[in-house]
Formats: sequence, structure tokens, C-alpha cells
Amino acid sequence: MSSKFSKALLVMIFFITATMPGCLSSDDAVTFKKCDDPDNCLTIAFETKEEYKNTEENPQKLADRLSELLDMDVEIYPVSGAGATIEALRFGKADLGFLDGGAAWLSWQTHGLQVLGAEQKQDGRPFYNAIAWVHKDSDMAKADMDDDPETDPFALMEGKKSCHTSALGSSGMLLPMGWMIDRGYIEVVGDPDDIESLTDTVKNYFSDESSIPDSGTKYHKYIGSLRCLAEGGKDVISFAKDPTVPDYCGEDPEDWCFEGEFTSTEDFYALPTFGKAPSHPIMYHPDMDAELVVAIQNAFTVMTENGDDELQDVLSTPGITIINTEDHLGNYGSLIEDVPGIEAYFNEKYD
Repeated sequence: MSSKFSKALLVMIFFITATMPGCLSSDDAVTFKKCDDPDNCLTIAFETKEEYKNTEENPQKLADRLSELLDMDVEIYPVSGAGATIEALRFGKADLGFLDGGAAWLSWQTHGLQVLGAEQKQDGRPFYNAIAWVHKDSDMAKADMDDDPETDPFALMEGKKSCHTSALGSSGMLLPMGWMIDRGYIEVVGDPDDIESLTDTVKNYFSDESSIPDSGTKYHKYIGSLRCLAEGGKDVISFAKDPTVPDYCGEDPEDWCFEGEFTSTEDFYALPTFGKAPSHPIMYHPDMDAELVVAIQNAFTVMTENGDDELQDVLSTPGITIINTEDHLGNYGSLIEDVPGIEAYFNEKYD
């Protein structure tokens, strides 16, 4: 065997093993407790990091607390990402897993995975409302304030500059675009089965100057979308979540909040919501014993009511809301399904 071929083979083996679901390299592996009794064991798929060894974020803390409340062994099953979490739940390697809204919706649609609870936002809700922020003196805001049913603020968005959180953010892109496409405001430009058509669709309806920012750029994320509006003026739209203005231009405003046509928080006007962007749900396989599902829900309820540190430290949430699949993901799925290529995109992303 030639040395050149041997090196190529070793490189191939490295990439294959490095990306296997549920596996971490031996140097980076975090050691977790194993169940002593396999017949009395709950396994949680969790995306782990090297730094968990020495911080309060270590998911073993969550496992230990659940073990106390459930009176059973609880084990962490390390995974490499959302796709690996879905596969672990599908094939019985794990009983529970945490997913973002898009991955959860896809796993429900394609594999029947279910929701038993959802992480709360810092205000206690298991969702954000996706909305459009505009200037209070814009024609869009005035149309919404008008009692005349003939005035439609969303129809007035055509041709205006839109500010999005990212190319595929839930509140900043997918929910508002899905809502507007479904209701006939916007026509899809390009292949309806290709996610790349979304950018052309946005710029065709709104403006060539619309902001669809890349990661790390000036107008990225919620803060960037709002800044794009604040610096843009009365004919600009910020697609974001409902707490965005109080978060960034409230009691401790960013420097850019009131430098242009916006002089106070009252100048920011929220149009009616497009729908709810769900928080990260706790997913499980539908074959799980119903009594165990209830016991897990009760355990998370106790942790939430007690304000247990494990929830904030490990999951970055103040609590878990007990909710079912349809209530948490149904509205979200019905809204985003009209986004061009969305199901193919999620399938590829979480494959």
C-alpha cells in the first residue's frame, strides 16, 4: 500500500469517526455516570462540550437531580448535535432529548417524536411572538391603528426595506415569511422546493436593500434587526420577537436606539403577531411508558416550582412548561410550511 494512499485512508477514517452520532473523541470526552440498573434507567441525549468538565453547565447535575426526583438511575448519552439527538431517540439509544424548534418540528413530522415539556424564556413563556416592529408614524402603523378594515398594514410593506435576524431565523424570517406567503401577500420567486428561493422572494416583495445578514455582521440577530430599523427610519421594518425593543432600547438602551427618527421607546410600534416561535422542547419517543412520561413531567414541575439551579445552569432556562406536541409545535409548523424548500432544508440540516 502506497504511503499516499495510506494517508488518504487515515484522513477518511478520521472524518468518519469524528462525525459519528453519540461519539466524542477520547481526548475531549466528558465522563458521565452510567446506570447501575439498566431496567431502571432513564437516558438523556445531550450535546456535550469539553468545558463541561469544569463548569456548572455539566448536564450530569441535571441527571443527578432527576434521579433524586424519579427514584431511578439517569444517564447522559453524549451526542454531537440535533441530528444525532433525533437518531438517538428514534433508535432507543436515549429516552429524552432537547431540540430547537425546527429540529423538533421535523422529528415530529418525520418520526413521530413527541413533546412532554418546553424550556421557558426568561419571562416565563415557552415561546416568543414573531412580530414586525415599525415606526409609530409610518403608514403601516397608522393603518393598523385605523379602525377601517380596508387599511392593511401588511399590504403596505411591499417595496419597503425589511430587516431580518438571519437568513433562516424563526421570528426574524421563517414565521413572518410563511405567514405572508400563506395569506397571499407574497409570491414565491424561484423553485418552491429550494430554500435558496427565499432570499429572492424577500427581495422581490420588499426591497433589494433588505437586510438578510450573515453571522457576526452588524445587523445579525434580534439586536441587529432592531438596529437596522433604528438607523433606517420610518419606511423600514424589523422582523424580530416581541421583547426586542425592551431588551435593547428599554431601561439601558443601546447607543444607536435614539440617534435617528426614533427618539424614545414609544416611537417603536409592534404590528400584530405572525405567530409563536416555540422554545426548545423536551422530546421523547411515543413508545415511552405513559406513567414514566407523567413522572418526568412532575419532576420538571417540581424543579421549576423550586427554582432549582440545574435548570438555569444546564439548560439556561428558569423553568419547564408542561405542554404537548400539538400545542407547542402545531402552529409553528402550519406557519412555516409555505416557506420555499423548508422541509428539504431541515431534512438536510438535521440529517
